Formats: sequence, structure tokens, C-alpha cells
Amino acid sequence: MEGYKSTWREKIGYGVGAIGLDLSYGLFYSYLSYYLSSVLGLKEGFLLLLTPLARIWDGINDPMMGTIVDNTKTKMGKYRPWIVIGAISNAVVLSLLFTSFGMSGTKLYIYIAVMYILWGMTNTMADIPYWSMVPSFTTDPSDRNLVATVARTFSGLGQGIITVATPIILPMLSNGMTTDKGYSAGGFSKWAIICAGLLVLFSTICVFSTKEKHVVYSSKEKFSFKKMFKVIAKNDQLVVFIVFAMVSNAGWYLTSGTAVYYFNDVLGKPEAQSLFATIGAVGSVLGLLVIPVLSKKMSKRSIYQFSIIMTIVGYALMFLFGPILKITIALDISYILASIGIASMFVAQTIFLADIVDYGEYKNGERNESITFSMKGFLQKLAYTVQTIILFGGLKIMGYNEQITVGAVNDSTKTAIGIIAFAIPPVLMIISLIVFSAKFKIHGELADKVHSFIVEKRSAEENE
Repeated sequence: MEGYKSTWREKIGYGVGAIGLDLSYGLFYSYLSYYLSSVLGLKEGFLLLLTPLARIWDGINDPMMGTIVDNTKTKMGKYRPWIVIGAISNAVVLSLLFTSFGMSGTKLYIYIAVMYILWGMTNTMADIPYWSMVPSFTTDPSDRNLVATVARTFSGLGQGIITVATPIILPMLSNGMTTDKGYSAGGFSKWAIICAGLLVLFSTICVFSTKEKHVVYSSKEKFSFKKMFKVIAKNDQLVVFIVFAMVSNAGWYLTSGTAVYYFNDVLGKPEAQSLFATIGAVGSVLGLLVIPVLSKKMSKRSIYQFSIIMTIVGYALMFLFGPILKITIALDISYILASIGIASMFVAQTIFLADIVDYGEYKNGERNESITFSMKGFLQKLAYTVQTIILFGGLKIMGYNEQITVGAVNDSTKTAIGIIAFAIPPVLMIISLIVFSAKFKIHGELADKVHSFIVEKRSAEENE
């Protein structure tokens, strides 16, 4: 038996859902920090405290959501209902998170803290079932690679819309009190509401364009930390994945989250960020071709290593042409190389996680799809926490909040922003590459055994 495959209608429909998710995701991870610190003027210390506390709750909430999804059984399947529910909930919270209603002082701090945590919870409601659906579409490795590539292509489009359009659209939507770069609280609110509407639209298209062909339903088992830790502890490759993916993602988030500071406060050219993001988007599109092209001659393991090395080289050039030589056009061109590696890296990580689910069934007799995929969202939030600690820790040490109050960022702070954006990320990428190369084992003979086991087991289930 060859297994079951997805149609192109399903691939495209599934990918469209990623656009909406990444509009919310991109606005949160790329612009929330700047919105809270530079537009609303919240203290760095508050953000340094809030982010780790939110991750503690995510550590409880994400696996719980994974268990709920695993135990869901409806006519629509177990994934698609939650995508709709999660998208609508996340859209509402995204709009509220970027709308301050003129509050200030303690009320504003409490309001932002609540909305911040709710965003993570509602994002989890949509994100876990969305990415967990991949194995239900296809058992064929090549088709699975293609599904992941299509999804990441549309995901990159969603991120691209945020990074390219936001510096252009925000000044157009802004009114009232603005920063010296033309960004206002009202502008952020309107843009967030637009993104929220698109999130619901694209998620709905995704749900009605796809079909869950083969779904393994879990027994009605309540969430428990014992089960969560058991799933993680028994799947050694999931643990390895969490480490190397979290570290590499943290490097990427540092750049995407710090870029707005670099172009606004270091260069004083906010419009230049749009060109930077556009060039990066070109690199991301090219990066999606890496796996399909190189897979004909290279293994997934080698392609992933190649992608990380390409990213490291790109970052080294960005640091040289950015903070050191200050040649903006050369910085932009170097970003193409790093973006190609990053895009390929993200596609490979999605494929690896689907392989890890199969590996868990092969090794332990249990798939635990949604609990396993919940680790993807959780590790991304951990990566964002690392980004926040490095970024706001550095800004606090340099006294950034006090400097923007008087309207001038000093040279030391500008240097620190450049280092955070372009020098620390490649160091994290190197660490990730070392962990992956030394510890990730699902390749070669083991990968073949896992695939054969899954196909044979599905064939037997269909015959029954």
C-alpha cells in the first residue's frame, strides 16, 4: 500500500490558513515589543517579568490544548473545529491587545498583561490543530514534504505582509499622538483589527477546503502532567527537537523583533524596513525551493544542515554591512541569503515534527499527535521569551526607555541594538546546528523503518 495522499485543492486550501495565523503571529512577535515600549511607553522591567510568567502558563495550557484536540471527535474531524474556534478567539484578542482605550498607569499594565496571556492561549487553540493536521493528509514522505512546503510558503506570505506592509500602513492609519516615526496607538489598533478580520477569513477558507482523511482518535483521557511528561520523556527525538528548534527560532525572532528598533532608532529610516523586509521575502520564497530541489540529491538531514550554515553566513554578512560598515543596501542583499536558509529551516522543522509523531508511534505505540505538535507552539513561545529577555534586558541596561522619553537614543544603545539584531542570532544558530547534528537520529535506516511501519499499520487498519 502506498498510503493516502492530499490533493492540490487541499494543499492550497490548507496553506491559505497559514496566512491568517501568521498575520496575527507576525504582528505579535515582530511589532508588539515596539508598540508596548515605544508607543505606549511601558517599562522594560514589566515586559521582562511578564514574558517568562506567560511561558509558565503556556507550559500548562499548550499540552492541555493538545490533549483536548486529541480527544475531540466531530463530523468535521478533530482538528478543523478548533481552527475555527481558535481563529475567531485569537482575532478578538489580537484587536484588544493592540487597543489601549486611552488607559494609563496601573490599569494599562494590568490590561496588557491579561491580553498578552489571552493571546497566547487563543493562538494555541488554532495553531496546535492547524499544524497537527499534516499527518492526517498524507502518509507519503514526498507528499508530506510538499504539504509542509506549501503551508510554509503561505506562512511566509503572512509574515511578509506584516513585515513589508506595516511600516507603510501604520503612518497612514495613525492619528493623534504619534512617535517621531509616525506610529500611533490608534494606527496599531486599526491595523490589528484589519489583520484580525483576515485571520478569520483565511482560517474559514482553510477549514472548508480540507478533509481529514485518516485520523487516529485518542481514548477519552483527561490531561495530566504525568501524561505530558511521559509523552515527552518517552520520545527522545521530541526532546532534541525542542532544544535545537527553540534555539534557532530565538535567533530569528531576535532579528524580526529588533529590526523595527534598528531602522527606527539606529538608522532613523523606518521606511527602509519595508525594503529590507521585501528583500527578505524574496529570499524566503527562494528558500522554499531548497528542499524540493536538493532532496533529489541530498537527505533531509544534510539539507537542514546546509540551510543553517547558509543562515549563519548570511548573518555574518549582515553584521558586517549593517552595524559595522553601515552599508544599508549590502545589508539588505545579505538578508536574502539568511532568509533562504531560514525559510528552508522552518519547512524542514515542520517535516521533522511530523516524522517525530510517526517515530513516537513506532517506538511507543502511541501517536500523541496534538500533544507532540503543541510543543512546536510552546517552543516558539520559549524562543520569543529568549528574544524578550535578550532584547529588553539589553534595552533596560542601556536605559532605552529614558532615552526615547527625551527623544534621543545614544550611540551605545544603537550599537547594542545592532549586536542584538545581527550578531547574537548566528551564535544561537551555531548552537542549534551542533545539537541537531549530534543528537537528531530520525534519518537513514531508522527513518525508513519508521515509514514502513506506519504504512503497514495504516494498511492493516483500513483492511479492518
